[in-house]
This record gives sequence, C-alpha cells and structure tokens, in this order.
Amino acid sequence: MTVHRPGFVDVDHAGRIEDVGDATQPPPAGTDHTTQRVSGVLLPGLVNVHCHSPMTLLRGSGEDLPLLQWLEEVVWPREGRMNADDTYWGMTLACAELLRFGVTTSCEMYFYPEAVVDAVRDAGSRCVVTAAVLVAPGMEHLGGWQSQLDTAIGLGDRYAGDADPRVEVGLAAHAAYTLPIEALTGIAEAAGQRDRLLQIHVAESQHEGAELEAEHGKSVPALLEDIGFFEPRRVLAAHSVWLSDEDLAIYRRAGVAVAHCPQSNTKLASGIARVTDFLEAGIAVGLGTDGPASNNDLDLWEEARLAPLLQRARTGEATALPAEAALGLPTRGGAQALGRPDLGVLERGRWADLVRLETADAAFVPMLTDRDLLAHLVWSASSRHVRDVWVAGRRVVANGVVLTVDEERARAEVQQRAERLATG
Repeated sequence: MTVHRPGFVDVDHAGRIEDVGDATQPPPAGTDHTTQRVSGVLLPGLVNVHCHSPMTLLRGSGEDLPLLQWLEEVVWPREGRMNADDTYWGMTLACAELLRFGVTTSCEMYFYPEAVVDAVRDAGSRCVVTAAVLVAPGMEHLGGWQSQLDTAIGLGDRYAGDADPRVEVGLAAHAAYTLPIEALTGIAEAAGQRDRLLQIHVAESQHEGAELEAEHGKSVPALLEDIGFFEPRRVLAAHSVWLSDEDLAIYRRAGVAVAHCPQSNTKLASGIARVTDFLEAGIAVGLGTDGPASNNDLDLWEEARLAPLLQRARTGEATALPAEAALGLPTRGGAQALGRPDLGVLERGRWADLVRLETADAAFVPMLTDRDLLAHLVWSASSRHVRDVWVAGRRVVANGVVLTVDEERARAEVQQRAERLATG
C-alpha cells in the first residue's frame, strides 16, 4: 500500500513491470523508451477470483429466488440449451464489462471452457479458466463427469507453459452436492498431478450440504479433506459462508483460499462469510462478483466497499477491514487466492496490468494524506472513475472506451441468444 505522489511505473517490452517508484527520481530512460504522462492514480489491475461471466446471457433471470430453486428452475434449464457460441458471446460481453471496470483478471468457472478462452484472447484480457465439471439435470449433453474432466485436462495441457501468458486453465468441481465422491477425487488428483488451480463451491447456502452431512456424519469441508480434495497445492473455495471453527481450521491446515462474493451472497440471502476470521487465521481471501445472473454486474469496486460494510455489521466493530485491507482484497488478496505471484501488485517482475482512475472529482476531495487516497478509493470512488486500463502493457481501455471488443455487436448477440435460451 505504498503511495508514490508523483509516481512512475516502468514497463518492459514483454509487458512486465521493470520498476516502480518516485517520479521525482525516475530511472534513466533508454532510447527505446516512450514516456506517457497521466493524471489521477495508477493501481494494479483488479482480480475477480470467482465468476461465471458468460452468464451475461442470463442476467436478470429468476430474480428473488433462493439459491437452489434459482439453479434448478431457472439457471440450469437455460444453461442446458447453451452451446459454445452462446458461451463465447456471453464471455465477450463480460470481458468488455470487466475491462471497463478495471478488472484485468477474472477466474471463471464455466462449461465450454475453450469458448471462454477464445473470448478472453480476443478481448485482450487475462483469465484463469477453471473448466467446470458438473452433473445436473439438463446437462447430459455435456457428457459424464469423466468426459468433462478429460476435455478440461486436454485444454489445460494445450495452454500449459507459455502458450499464452494471459490464459491459465485450471479445473473446477462445481460442488460436493452436484458430483459423486469418485468425481471429486478424480478431479482433485488431476489438478494435483498437473499443479493446476482447483476451484469448488463450498457452503454457499446454509442447508445445501445437509444430505451429504447426514450421510457421512461430517461437514462438507471435513468430507473434502478426508477424500483428499484439498491435497492439491492451489485450492480455491468459493463463498464458504457457513463454516464452523473446525471447518476454518481445515482451510488453514490445508492452505485453502477463499473467494468471497459479498454482493451475490446477500442478494441470494445466503449469508455473510467470516472474512475477518479468515484473514486473522492467515487464509488467503480474494473478492469475486459471482455470475451476472446473481449479482447482477461484474463491478468489483462494489464488492470492495460491501465487504467491509458487511464485516462491520457482522462483528459490531467499526475497525473491521480498514480501507487498506479492503483495497487489498481485489488486488494483492486476489492474486494470493489464485496462487499468482505475478499479479495484483505494482512491483518489479509482475505483469503490467494497470488501471488509471481520474481523481479530478469530488469523490477525491479533500486529500490531505496518503491514507486519504486509500480511504477515498474504497469509500467514495467507484468504477465510474476508471478511465484507462492496460493488460501486460497493452492499452485495452482508453478514456472509458474498450478498444478490443465490438460492444455493440456483443450486446446484440447476447440479446438474441438470451431470447432463445429463455423460450427454448
């Protein structure tokens, strides 16, 4: 949370940060350097650690329903009609929305993962695509869980190494209540063998794991630990709202990270996660928007403000999640939750994913100290102040306009396809 006023960021030709510091003493510029002077504040690109972004196709669907009814009666029937092209256009529109809000990296859990990868590459954004494995009514056309896993492994093998540094392919088990035990263990083994990020929904709603808990006599986190699901090095548990002290100890012991989705959780009346307890236990926590059908946008600035508000309401402590900690969740915290030390901080060697906010606005007045800037970024600023965005040093948003996506066409494609999904 160092603030340089004025500051500089030096970017090399590979799109990584060469240096960061005080602009009154910048490094000597070589003949191959160009200098761009900007107003406002430069921040690391935001990291959205849990999304189902192609669900722009389902935005506004099934409002005012609890989680399981919403999934079973609205979401899964429509997703059962989706094809790869639908997923591509849903993700393309989402990429434009994410970039416009200053979100340079998202971690996606969705099916047709290759279509998600294609959309991300075309849009110039960055993504960790955790290819979803799901067994649910209406999804039979995706094949069984083993077939889905084989597809995900193949896609990950294709993008292993330096095939495209903006794309990482991981694995996702949708949830313990949507997959048999053998599927959960198979997915975890595949992730561990290949050192891939493994994502799963855990304890999003209070009673979703009731049948499993009754059958096995233990909580879902305890069951996942027993079957070895948490053994891979990088595991991300989305939501994790209803955890006991024993469950929290399991996360700490296994090194499980949490994707906290405050707006989606409150909208679906799922509850409030124990974020301050996670952080005090040394558990990595990042912020996620969840999908645009349960949020209903991809604006991570809203999450960064709501997260500390909810923790203060939950704990009764006005000091819970101060501005520095809240701002750390969608930046450094997101990178830590994904196991990505190359993101989330403006620091030598990390990717030059940058966001410029315009500070010539009432939201930033007065500004007397560096801490005022941090406080204003959390409590009074918003995505409306994002003006420019760079991914790996490439400018993808200029003056609030996304340069890499034909938004007009993307909106039209999503509108047309959403109408078909709704009517069958």
